[in-house]
Amino acid sequence: MVADVVAWSVIGVVVGYAMHRLPPRRLERDTWLTRLRAAETDGRLYARLRVRRWKDRLPDAGEVFPGGVSKRTTGGPAGYERFVVETRRAELTHWGVLGAAPLFALWNPWPLTLVMWAYAVVANVPCIVVQRFNRARLQRLLARRERLSRREPPAR
Repeated sequence: MVADVVAWSVIGVVVGYAMHRLPPRRLERDTWLTRLRAAETDGRLYARLRVRRWKDRLPDAGEVFPGGVSKRTTGGPAGYERFVVETRRAELTHWGVLGAAPLFALWNPWPLTLVMWAYAVVANVPCIVVQRFNRARLQRLLARRERLSRREPPAR
């Protein structure tokens, strides 16, 4: 059990640091993993899951490493595009940690391996959901701002 705690800690730090080191330009576009699916209906699925009610209860580890970005410091419209990038970074971090769960089968008996897998899901899926919720909401807002900026001013 001590090995599991140490392993989860090491995995979290290693994956988190690797994602922290990714340059923002590599996260400017969605990948096949991070793009919103049709079933998510531009993030409206998450509104039905009432994500807004519980999302702020999750920890924000954006500033754990020097130069990291917290969701609380992206600040207003000027920071929305950066926040979108950071949602991708955070989502990929949680996918990476979740993806490490099968490693626990190497040293744990089967019942404890299942517990470790359940822990990985419970600890990471809510964070992934929040990142996708925030990104969908921000992308809708940015698209609306873009449409409004392209409109011609009313004729006089």
